[in-house]
Amino acid sequence: MTQQATAPVVRHVEDRHRYEILVGGERAGLTAYRDRDGQRVFFHTETDEAYAGQGLAGILVQEALTDVRAAGLRIVPVCPYVAKFLKKHEEFADITDPVTPDVLQWLDGVLGR
Repeated sequence: MTQQATAPVVRHVEDRHRYEILVGGERAGLTAYRDRDGQRVFFHTETDEAYAGQGLAGILVQEALTDVRAAGLRIVPVCPYVAKFLKKHEEFADITDPVTPDVLQWLDGVLGR
């Protein structure tokens, strides 16, 4: 397992529609989103293999969702990891919207799928 020399840092990379977690200045993972009518639709989360098993995805998503709340937006958890995280962290239930066919169709259009 990789030793963490410094505490992980989460940054919002707005122009790339994602939050990244950095360890020692290196990107260790990300969670990607698109914004839609006051909602931040999270559709993908990943952690680089070299950093797996260190709890970084949880830190990343916690910080991202805290930022969503601060921005006055709502969460739509299309990403399975974000959906699983929300089941364990009910403190975000008040700003979480369900994933609907309309949201999925919109997301596919935005992402060109």
